[in-house]
Amino acid sequence: MDTRTPAGLNVAPLTTRGIGVRFFGVRGSIPVPGAGTLIYGGNTACVEIRVDGRLFIVDAGSGLASLGNTLVDGPEGSFDILLSHLHQDHIVGLPFFAPLYDPSRRIRIYAGNLGGQTPETALRTMFSPPLFPIELDHKAKHLDFIGFQAGETLRFDGGISVRTTPLRHPGGATGYRFDAHGHAVAYVCDFEHAGPAPESAMIDFVRNCDLVIYDTTFTVEDYVACMGWGHSTIEAGLALCAAAGAKRLAAFHHNPDYDDAKLAEIEALLEKVSPGSFCAREGQALDFNEIALSRARRGP
Repeated sequence: MDTRTPAGLNVAPLTTRGIGVRFFGVRGSIPVPGAGTLIYGGNTACVEIRVDGRLFIVDAGSGLASLGNTLVDGPEGSFDILLSHLHQDHIVGLPFFAPLYDPSRRIRIYAGNLGGQTPETALRTMFSPPLFPIELDHKAKHLDFIGFQAGETLRFDGGISVRTTPLRHPGGATGYRFDAHGHAVAYVCDFEHAGPAPESAMIDFVRNCDLVIYDTTFTVEDYVACMGWGHSTIEAGLALCAAAGAKRLAAFHHNPDYDDAKLAEIEALLEKVSPGSFCAREGQALDFNEIALSRARRGP
């Protein structure tokens, strides 16, 4: 199932068997609310991913506030937040994540590539005056911070494993891959490709995925002036998916300068080159399970 909606609208619950994906923030660098972003959305990176019903939150950009509001009255007693890295646009939503202020909920925050530090060390500065009035110490009893090295496999209850990989980005970043019942979704953001041909390590990481959520900050024309910034292109994402046999590309981490009209042009190109691929928009949901996968292969 691929449910596309204008940004901000609610969608049906995700699958409880297989992998479900819902986008709450799809922008990069800075939130861009306004008339020009009503269709695709203006919040920064935040994705809900459910594996056999278990909730994972990937990145904590400004979209996390909206995601948190959907969880306030939900049944989950704990949340796993997997951060690609700690740049501001990927963590700015944490102070506004409503379950953070519910002591009955346990929250685990994962991040890699921190030079031996835990995410707690880095986030203490964010949760302290004068940047924010509530200090992290007040929440420590129901917060766990887990550091790891990108490339490790994270293991969770229920036999769920999440593969990770290091990504090329200033200061480093981590990609995540979720597998269940022969289906797979990869999150590759923030990332800069190395050259015209996809790298073998990245091909292996996203091989045969049903969906690759990929950093497509730039068109190939705009990328020329921005090489070394740590972001990739629509064309590089398509090339990676083709080389890896991945079925769909979700263009993600949209350039804050690209309005809805520009993204619609990009989406038309994606669907022409790779039917079923798309520009991610807030509120969009996809299910990859035994029934929905056959529909997903045909495209929306």
